[in-house]
Amino acid sequence: MTQGGLVLAATPLGQIGDASERLREALGSADIVAAEDTRRTRSLAAALGVEIRGRVVSFYDHVETARVPALLDDIAAGRTVLLVTDAGMPSVSDPGYRLVAACAERELPVTCLPGPSAVTTALALSALPVDRFCFDGFAPRKSGQRKEWLGTLVSERRACVFFEAPHRLAECLADAVEILGGDRRAAVCRELTKTYEEVVRGTLAELAEWAAGGVRGEITVVLEGASATVADPEDLVAQVEARAAAGLRLKDASAEIAEVAGVSRRELYDAVLAARRAATD
Repeated sequence: MTQGGLVLAATPLGQIGDASERLREALGSADIVAAEDTRRTRSLAAALGVEIRGRVVSFYDHVETARVPALLDDIAAGRTVLLVTDAGMPSVSDPGYRLVAACAERELPVTCLPGPSAVTTALALSALPVDRFCFDGFAPRKSGQRKEWLGTLVSERRACVFFEAPHRLAECLADAVEILGGDRRAAVCRELTKTYEEVVRGTLAELAEWAAGGVRGEITVVLEGASATVADPEDLVAQVEARAAAGLRLKDASAEIAEVAGVSRRELYDAVLAARRAATD
């Protein structure tokens, strides 16, 4: 391996056999191994039959910023820093972005050892059209913010892949039914590459009902892209009300949803007012 520089390395999601030969070599030869969880990284190396000869330092969310300056100095001095996270690719919803950005700013060498990724694995298994997709990291935790985020996907033609905590999955899917409609297709991928791997495919309504019984494990969701049909303003009323409930002025909420859905702001605003009047009659 070329000496000197930052090396980002993907680690197995669950199956140790998915580790690349380049990862094995890097673990054994790097001057410094920056690990999200040092114990997991040492266990990974032991399972691969690799002896880590370099210095091992922790590099998780709460210490990432503090660790960057010293690691930059090491890289500038010609040392090789290997960055690994618990599973998958560093900096993709994992620590790493700040260090990569800092290296780029100082024009220090950065390379990557490709490998396992929950994002692309879930997309491939989804059985949905994923020739174009977006990745949104973790879904927002709070329902109001989550509904606001889902509102941005109403007319998103690309498939969307995101992560969700198992204890929030049922609420997330229920919100998706409310905002996107129960007929939108999706796939919930659980424990990818592991012993109890499971992929559940169906409409959002079907998946919400399934998840209501409780789900465990690491979760990746793939959401089908929106169809090309033009939305009816009356069908968007619930989305506007959800934005309004989250704190937006009604006109602002109507404008945002209208822009995303490609409908008239005035028609959508009038449809919301009409629905409110009908509810009070």
